[in-house]
Amino acid sequence: MAEDSAALDAQPLDSSPQRESALDDETRALIVPDAGDLPAFPSSAVEANFARYFVADFLNPGHDQYVYRHPNGLCVVGLAPAHVAFKEEGGITSVDFNVGKSDRSEMKVTGKRKRNAQHLQENSALCKVFTNNTSFVVRCCVKGSLLEINDRLIKQPDLLNTSADREGYIAIFMPKPADWLKIKDKFISYDDYKNLRGLC
Repeated sequence: MAEDSAALDAQPLDSSPQRESALDDETRALIVPDAGDLPAFPSSAVEANFARYFVADFLNPGHDQYVYRHPNGLCVVGLAPAHVAFKEEGGITSVDFNVGKSDRSEMKVTGKRKRNAQHLQENSALCKVFTNNTSFVVRCCVKGSLLEINDRLIKQPDLLNTSADREGYIAIFMPKPADWLKIKDKFISYDDYKNLRGLC
């Protein structure tokens, strides 16, 4: 048995010209991709780093929201492009994180264990966004720990009108893996959402 093992160890690795050629082609494709395979425009940071999910008419008609999920499990929640608030004249004018018994903006999460994180349900109120004529409640959309709210929106609510999918996000959550698996089937993909809302 020992002789067989020694014989196997002594055998050279497969260094055939075909294998070396295949490795070279794979490496070359990573370093210098075929120009024909490149997209017309480079991917945004959101497209490159997050799986994008959407929920249409969440609890009320026109209350569309997105959930962008990072590979580490964190979920970024915000208003989807066709949310009814964006259709109001003048767009969104202010944001209030004080929702009844809790002011989300006063929450301070600390440490690796995320102490003081609020554990919320998917239909829990996250904040209110105001237009010139009315207000809309924004929901969590995911069950999990609220790690951060975007407090920039308090002083700069126009971020929602100009870049709702980036600087204008609403909050960041950490759902448990089991809870995420239960809810993710309720969401639709970006392509399906675009088709549903007739977005370009």
